[in-house]
Amino acid sequence: MHGPNVWLTNSKLTHFSRVREVRLSPSSQQFSIFLTTIRNIPRGVSVWRYASRSTGVLTNNNLRYKHMFRILNTFALICAFLQVVPLATAARDEGQNSAQPVNAVIEWNRTLLAIVRTAGAQLATIHSTRNFAILHAAIYDAVNNIEPKFSPYLVRLPDVPRSASKIAAADEAAHDVLVFLYPAFQASLDTELEQDFALLPDNERKAQGIAVGQAVAGQLLAARSDDGANVTPPPYVPGTQPGDYQLTPPNFAPADFTQWPQVTPFALERADEFRPGPPPALTSALYTEVFNEVKSLGFIDSTTRTAEQTEIGRFWNGNIQDFWNEIAQTAALHRHLNLEDSARLFALLNISLADTTIAFFEAKYTYNVWRPVTAVQLADTDGNPQTEPDPTWLPLSTRTAPDPSYPGAHSAISKAGATVLNFYFSDHFTFDVSSESLAGVTRHFTSFSAAAEEAGLSRIYAGQHFRTDHIAGKGLGGQVAESIDNSILLQGE
Repeated sequence: MHGPNVWLTNSKLTHFSRVREVRLSPSSQQFSIFLTTIRNIPRGVSVWRYASRSTGVLTNNNLRYKHMFRILNTFALICAFLQVVPLATAARDEGQNSAQPVNAVIEWNRTLLAIVRTAGAQLATIHSTRNFAILHAAIYDAVNNIEPKFSPYLVRLPDVPRSASKIAAADEAAHDVLVFLYPAFQASLDTELEQDFALLPDNERKAQGIAVGQAVAGQLLAARSDDGANVTPPPYVPGTQPGDYQLTPPNFAPADFTQWPQVTPFALERADEFRPGPPPALTSALYTEVFNEVKSLGFIDSTTRTAEQTEIGRFWNGNIQDFWNEIAQTAALHRHLNLEDSARLFALLNISLADTTIAFFEAKYTYNVWRPVTAVQLADTDGNPQTEPDPTWLPLSTRTAPDPSYPGAHSAISKAGATVLNFYFSDHFTFDVSSESLAGVTRHFTSFSAAAEEAGLSRIYAGQHFRTDHIAGKGLGGQVAESIDNSILLQGE
């Protein structure tokens, strides 16, 4: 598997097994109309560290296995096609096709946002940060193989002609990744790809770019096919001691993503590389302080939470990674990033968010800290005379996210996102954010860090987290993103 026709950089990849992801089928016609609409909105480590742990072997009794096998077998043909074309400098920088309202990176990011917001599209046991990272790593490596401004993430193809179309490569890589991860959307994704290709001259450059995109997507998907994400999540058995995480009222949903601590990171050496220190003891003054804060502010009928805090608590009550992808879109469009710089930005962002997610689930299921709703209802068991129980207490959002409390996910993801954007643009940037959870409301910010801080604090106002969860999450997300910013996709390597 390490011959000249398999283009891997720093990889220990052996055999590949398919990504077993099943999707519910939405209305293809409605989704196609939606994609067409959003796409046409005019808007102004020095080495790669992932090593596959795959032990699966391809078989011929499954269509998806055959599909992956065919992808791998085409690599040699694609390589040969690329090698027979003389190296040449592209006639012009085609990072932005004037016929397209946005560049390919943002277009496909919007497409994935639309998919994950379609009911039933995202498999409940697969965290969407993984799929965003695979998408943007593929786009990045496809573009960077043609215009190698930065170090590769994973794939380094031999003798790629500089004349190849970067747009075609990005479009093909994005399409192939999304079709594999979301097969129910293939018809709409095929249509989107055809529309994109219709904007490009039908020439050899286009064909070269398509070949690059196909090769890169196939290798990225193969590399992640046995990363631990697709295993059956082990059942969670709650502890019996005060402070141990318990399934939360009123719905007592099963603990989610219990397999995520074992998912192979995209860039970190280990999931526990930046694990925060332990939470405060239940009898400590700090625990008393943060307990009483969330008990007061996070209560569904709180009289101490202000109207703005209530709005904030509801505003950010959605998939936090979606918010940060949209913030990144706003910044990239405002700064008029070209295709190469957009590809790097969104790869850094989404690899950081994906590894932050793996890291915070590792910490959550290491410490197994109870959520505020359990802590307040069972405060008479915590051994702390300064905490008073309220057996009827419920959070602002009524339901609680079904996983342990420490560290906070919103805080970790938001700090990671803000760190990447600060790395790329500097912190001070004026922008507005809208919410999928609170229609018609817009929040205004003058820095990425201010948005990240508000997003983290929102979980206290919503009764989801203690302030110590927020602080630990910020520390974790910032360390992960800073490490990734300084170690992969480096300029001039």
